[in-house]
Amino acid sequence: MKRVVDSCGWLHVFKGDALADDYRRLIEDKRARILVPVIALYEVAKVLERDIDEATAMACVLRMQRETVVDMTEQLALDAAGISLAHALAMADAVIYATAREHEAELFTSDADLQGLPGVTFLAPAGRG
Repeated sequence: MKRVVDSCGWLHVFKGDALADDYRRLIEDKRARILVPVIALYEVAKVLERDIDEATAMACVLRMQRETVVDMTEQLALDAAGISLAHALAMADAVIYATAREHEAELFTSDADLQGLPGVTFLAPAGRG
């Protein structure tokens, strides 16, 4: 089984917040192949460097790179553009969703913009979602 964990999921793990354990279980499940869209590396590095420091950000990105990093291809960019228009998604969300679709992977996220799309499992803290 293939999984894409959205940037927000990785950030939950690295920041150790309310959903950290849920996402950690998904990532560490040995039965799953975790795909990391390259734009997720960008988003996680940017947020952690801004909120914590560069060394922490790079250590977390190195952890993500132990999984299968999926580069942006020309076809993926075009697919993401169509998805963005069809679902009114921001670029990063569309690229992450298009990556999951291209690889027939389930996308796990806490991003409300992706909630309800086919192939998306939405995780929310207890009492929300």
